[in-house]
Amino acid sequence: MVHKTKGIVIRTVKYGETSVIVSIYTELFGIQSYIVNGVRISSKKGSGKANLFQPAAILDLVVYHNELKNIQRIKEFKWGYLYHYLFFDVIKNSVALYMIELLQKTLKQPEPNPDLFHFIEDAFLHLDISDETVVANYPLFFALQLSGFYGFRFSDTYSAKNNIIDLQEGEFVHEQPSHPYFLEQNHSFVTSQLLKVMQPNELTEIRLNKETRRVLLHAYETYYALHVQDFGTMKTLPVLQEVL
Repeated sequence: MVHKTKGIVIRTVKYGETSVIVSIYTELFGIQSYIVNGVRISSKKGSGKANLFQPAAILDLVVYHNELKNIQRIKEFKWGYLYHYLFFDVIKNSVALYMIELLQKTLKQPEPNPDLFHFIEDAFLHLDISDETVVANYPLFFALQLSGFYGFRFSDTYSAKNNIIDLQEGEFVHEQPSHPYFLEQNHSFVTSQLLKVMQPNELTEIRLNKETRRVLLHAYETYYALHVQDFGTMKTLPVLQEVL
């Protein structure tokens, strides 16, 4: 059957001489793989079409969907939103690629989740137009918010007594755990402040230095690795830390 759906490009791999296989997180069907023929040909007709399948691109799609198939086909595609800065601004693009990698590692089942789709879409739209003070904290905000959709978001119970985060349990505790996966008071407090952020523009109120961001990014990577099977390590993290 043919369906109209919005989609966010997660990964694109060249296939043959002119085609691509693209993973797209769709509003209707969750994460899906599509083969798209003829978008890499050098003729005038095919010129520029491959650009639509850059990671983080938001597309309007008309797709063929058969639940018995692992790879679907796209009938029609066009920009759903044309970014103003995200593909061209080095810092915003680095943050976007971090977000995409996090999604690659966590979106594993082809199940629809409209709330998650709209959160991801909204996150990229906000990133595109945000100023530098927001962008600097954006990876931390996104990682914390995203975890809520997978059921392991930190419970924000920070207090003067419960001022250590146990990354294994996902909770604020009052004494240091016996394992090495925890954050001490200062970084726990910042995490608590980030958990209270509901809209990206509120991130301007949280001023962090480079070292604090580095520690938190690595801690949140560990947190995901403890809760998502075969998560591995984030390849985009070293690049992100350089540009931020």
